[in-house]
Amino acid sequence: MTFDEQDLNRAFMALADQTRRQIIVRLSTGPATVNELAEPFKMSVQGISKHIQVLEQAHLVTRTREAQTRPVHLNPALLTELTRWIDKYRILAELKYNRLDAVLKSQLKHH
Repeated sequence: MTFDEQDLNRAFMALADQTRRQIIVRLSTGPATVNELAEPFKMSVQGISKHIQVLEQAHLVTRTREAQTRPVHLNPALLTELTRWIDKYRILAELKYNRLDAVLKSQLKHH
């Protein structure tokens, strides 16, 4: 699956919420049911379900049907894409700062 700018925007907006980030952290250890995801929060199962829906719409998680449950799974492909996007701009920023450091060092040597 390829991700476009809109997918990245939805994912970053979904991750702006602390509860959703905590859900992602929990899912990084393996799939979980909505009830399992709701346990550590002072929130109803319906509230957690709404957060999961946001994460689903952002393609960060998926749900499957296994017997009587619908476990939630992390979508590592999109997390990889987000990391690539962040790294691209981190590397560009580092290059600029490295050039600035070189200029400043050369200026200090001449004074």
